[in-house]
Amino acid sequence: MIERNVPYVRLLPEEDRRELEGHIHVFLAEKQFEGLGGLEMTDEIRVTIAAQACLLLLHRQTNYYPSLRSILVYPHEYVAATTVRLPDGTVMEGVDVRLGESWHRGEVVLSWDDVQRGAADIRDGHNVVLHEFAHQLDGEDGPVDGVPPLPRRSCYRTWAGVFTEEYLRLQRGRRSVLNHYGATNPAEFFAVATEAFFEKPRRLKTRHPELYEQLACYYEQDPAEWLKD
Repeated sequence: MIERNVPYVRLLPEEDRRELEGHIHVFLAEKQFEGLGGLEMTDEIRVTIAAQACLLLLHRQTNYYPSLRSILVYPHEYVAATTVRLPDGTVMEGVDVRLGESWHRGEVVLSWDDVQRGAADIRDGHNVVLHEFAHQLDGEDGPVDGVPPLPRRSCYRTWAGVFTEEYLRLQRGRRSVLNHYGATNPAEFFAVATEAFFEKPRRLKTRHPELYEQLACYYEQDPAEWLKD
C-alpha cells in the first residue's frame, strides 16, 4: 500500500526505507486515527499518512511527535469556523474550506482526497501531510513560530537570519520556488519550505541555497542528491 500510494518512498535509498519502516511501526502503534464526515478508517489510510509523516523523522533522534495523540481524517476538504479580529477591534466570524490543519492540543486534521493527491505527485511542492506535520515539529518547543527545536544553540542565529531574509523576500512577491502561502506568517513559511525541500529539492537548492542548507541541516537529509525534480 505504501509503495502504491506514496511513490516517494520507492526512490529512497534502501537504508532509509528500512529506517522509515521502523518509524512507521512505532507511529501506528502510538497514534490514534479517526474517520470523520462518514469516512471509514482503513489500514490504507493509516499507512499512507504514517509513511509521509515519518519521512520528516529520518536520521534524527525523535519522540514521534510527542504532543500528537490523534489524526482526524475527512473524506474530502472540509469547512471550519474562523474568527478574525480586525485592527479596529471588530471580530469577524466566517467559515474556511481547508485541506488540513495542525492543532497543538494533540490533533492533526487531514482531507483524505488531498493526502492522496499530495502523495501521488512527488514533484509539485504540495503535500498536506508534510505541511501539517512540519507544524507539529515547529511546536515541539512551545510556540509555533517557524523555528523548530534546533540541535545546538549556535544554530538559532543563522537560522533566524536565513529564514527572515527568505520570508521577507517571499512577502515582497519575489519569484520563488516556494508557494506564496508561505508569506502568511513564519510558521507557514517553515511548513511551505518543508514541502519544497522534499518535493522540489534541486530547484530549492539552486535558487535558495542558504535556505536549503538550513533545512538539510535540520532534517539531516539531502534529497537533492537523489530526487530529480
